[in-house]
Amino acid sequence: MWRGGWARAWAEDTCLFGKNKDQNKEKQKETVPEFIAGILAVLVSAIFIITFVIQAFEIPSGSMENTLLVGDHVFVDRLTPMHGGMLRFLMPYREIRHGDIIVFVHPKDPGTYVVKRVIGVPGDRIHLKDGVVYRNGQPLNEPYLLREGTGIEFRENFPRGEYDGTYAEWPMQMRPYLRDGDLLVPPDNYFGMGDHRDVSLDSRYWGFIPRDNIVGRPLFIYWSFDTPSDQYDRKGTSERVDFILHVVAHFFDKTRWGRMFHLVR
Repeated sequence: MWRGGWARAWAEDTCLFGKNKDQNKEKQKETVPEFIAGILAVLVSAIFIITFVIQAFEIPSGSMENTLLVGDHVFVDRLTPMHGGMLRFLMPYREIRHGDIIVFVHPKDPGTYVVKRVIGVPGDRIHLKDGVVYRNGQPLNEPYLLREGTGIEFRENFPRGEYDGTYAEWPMQMRPYLRDGDLLVPPDNYFGMGDHRDVSLDSRYWGFIPRDNIVGRPLFIYWSFDTPSDQYDRKGTSERVDFILHVVAHFFDKTRWGRMFHLVR
């Protein structure tokens, strides 16, 4: 009897214990405030990533063809090139190098973002001869280059060629940095040029890229849409609406599917 009673009591306790576990599970269901807090945490994380880590940009001009086309949408790494000093021990960081493609705020137009390739870093001496870039006396091998040949003296033989006056103040500003026909890149500045060299307005025209103006480096193309080269000059409301409708109507046949997730180099 005792053994039977003990077994029966143990079974009842086990049953009760099982009920308590189920009840505890029910009690541990997420409350509304906890759910809202979870959503807010995700939003804050997303905002942090978009603000400080990556940012989406759209390529508006053909100055970087064929590396980047008008209508390419890219994610830009805002973090790696931006942090020096003590922050480099806490966050990814490396110096900007020759050949890096960077997004930056235009030195002469603070409301405009520009993308170019870094040709010169601080201390480099740059000049062009017959369209060929010489850095520290050595001609560059630029397999990414798109050239058609314009015959414009200033573009082909910078900085010795006669300036065409696009940014009238630049010839005066660059005089202190001229060294025997070369342009010396000063500290905390960079010399950038477009891959489509014959159409690119770049450091030959508006000067150096200050380090503080640099936003980051494009990582990859997440979407590309076949876009007219002059689309971003059409700023009227009706023109913008027309283009949005065009994108909706031609999303599948005008998307450049082959460029999706293409790394930017």
